[in-house]
Amino acid sequence: MRQHVNPLSSNFNQIERIPSLSEMFGDSKLNLHLDIGCAAGEFLFDLALVNTSWNYLGIEIREKLVKTAKLKVTEREIKNLYFVFGNANNILNDINNKFIIKNLKSISFNFPDPWFKKRHHKRRVIQPEFINNLSNSLQKGALIFVKTDVKDLFDYMDWTISSNFNLKKIDKKDFNFVGSFNPNKLKTNREKYVIDNQLNIFERIYIKI
Repeated sequence: MRQHVNPLSSNFNQIERIPSLSEMFGDSKLNLHLDIGCAAGEFLFDLALVNTSWNYLGIEIREKLVKTAKLKVTEREIKNLYFVFGNANNILNDINNKFIIKNLKSISFNFPDPWFKKRHHKRRVIQPEFINNLSNSLQKGALIFVKTDVKDLFDYMDWTISSNFNLKKIDKKDFNFVGSFNPNKLKTNREKYVIDNQLNIFERIYIKI
């Protein structure tokens, strides 16, 4: 069951210092992928261990999960994986953290909290201002991947991202995953659950033009 955390809480107004890329990773020159709402990070652990030619950064709003993930990274001595606690909107909108966005090759939003009630839609991670901020700082060719099992949420995310003139949809069947952050098409735990229960998955890829 998903643990709801209100991202608009004042608890997230104060942003911890984000280390430089050279402090976060063993080789800061590798391609960088960001997973927003990474939960306990199992998906990123799988990716980092298999695809060592990329660096992986996860942002998660539940502090306990981040602390556990960071401990695992240290214990396993993984040099291409790092986790940050906090509200992704606040972190990435902070001028001191623009270097993260500018160095990204790709971003993923995997099964984000749908916040079903209309009055809670403002709590959804993908917001017009956030997407505008990303698109203004992302390098050309950077990719955004969204995936959910909630049609209403997918429609909302697709409309929000597609409304930005700097971002263009890519047909998944024309996309070559080989050189991407996920060349082996590994799946998150949520995606495995959805597939096992024969539920629908809605996904889309966008590119900064």
